[in-house]
Amino acid sequence: MNSSKMAQKNHEELWPDYKSKAKVTDPELIEVFDNFAFDEVISHDTIDTKTRVMVILASTIASQALSEYKMFVNAALNVGVTPVEVKEVLYQSVPYVGIAKVIDFIYATNEIFTERGLALPLEGQSTTTPETRYEKGLALQKAIFGEMIDKLYETSPKNQLHFQKYLSDNCFGDYLTRTGLDIKTRELLTYSMLISMGGAESQVKGHIQGNVNVGNNKETLLNVTTQLFPYIGYPRTLNALKCLNEVIPE
Repeated sequence: MNSSKMAQKNHEELWPDYKSKAKVTDPELIEVFDNFAFDEVISHDTIDTKTRVMVILASTIASQALSEYKMFVNAALNVGVTPVEVKEVLYQSVPYVGIAKVIDFIYATNEIFTERGLALPLEGQSTTTPETRYEKGLALQKAIFGEMIDKLYETSPKNQLHFQKYLSDNCFGDYLTRTGLDIKTRELLTYSMLISMGGAESQVKGHIQGNVNVGNNKETLLNVTTQLFPYIGYPRTLNALKCLNEVIPE
């Protein structure tokens, strides 16, 4: 069994002249995986390479797959994802995955950037201040999710209202209002993280609707799910499909 020409071409696009150690020790596995992930799956749809690599980056952070993440940071830079875009994928993962699980990915990214001669820190992308973060975050929440946000504030028990405020000023105000990526891409990244981490089906459904509201239709979400399939496995993929079909029935 050999890797197909298409698999070799797509692999080479991401990692030119890369010599896989795993292919030496586990050739059958790598050939099966490469033919599936880099031929069959990539050939399924026309999602552009940059978007595919960015959603995989987001997925690997949520899955805590550090070695694969480092591979895809290099792939991202090789196919034209900017250093700012890589960092924005990383920063956006903090409110969803948690800093305890993201910090090692920050260090790994900085090592790769340094090896490639990229000066740190990168240019700042924040658009809010401590005084404006709540107002701007809440406005973005409402722009994506509409009246649902007012209902969440109205129905939240008083001793839990601070969680709604944190979502507005921290998750959306501090992170989602940043420049470097547009909101359609950011919603795809959020969806990718949520389906990859597992156990977040309620949030997956919410962000499926959020994606639709910002212009990412079901076909786009199915394509993203397809491209993540080789990296997150069957159970989480099938859970994502169940959520998709409940929110957007065929």
